[in-house]
Amino acid sequence: MTIETKLFGNIDVDDSKLITFPQGIIGFPELKDFLLIHDGEGNSNVKWMQSVQEPAFAMPVVDPLAIIPDYNPDIEDELLKPLGGVTPENMLVLVTITVPKEIEKMTVNLKGPIVINSDSRKAGQLIIDDDKYMVKFPIYELLKAAKEKSEKAGE
Repeated sequence: MTIETKLFGNIDVDDSKLITFPQGIIGFPELKDFLLIHDGEGNSNVKWMQSVQEPAFAMPVVDPLAIIPDYNPDIEDELLKPLGGVTPENMLVLVTITVPKEIEKMTVNLKGPIVINSDSRKAGQLIIDDDKYMVKFPIYELLKAAKEKSEKAGE
């Protein structure tokens, strides 16, 4: 199948690569089918969750462990049931990135992670009931420091 995207142009996709959000995502319940696209810039941790239904809708996502190495929210089993038999081996967790006009105010949503069952290709955006995690966790300085560290290691 070919999907049309605003950011990436037309993309040929194997149907088996689609990720289905049975409940949609927060704020966009009508968007159910997505493709996870890897950012083409080097070894970037950033990926894009591209909607199949809406070409203009693609949100940047990142593995939360790349931001906070001890990110380990307690997720109730009841929330995972609609995704099929989720295990640590088949579970992929991502968090959404918000990039405002002032890039220094970039944040990730640690309170609403996206959980994907890589076997069933079903996903959901869950709400974590833990004040330890923020909806708008600032990441600009963390990313800047990681980039500088990476550049120094490459010298």
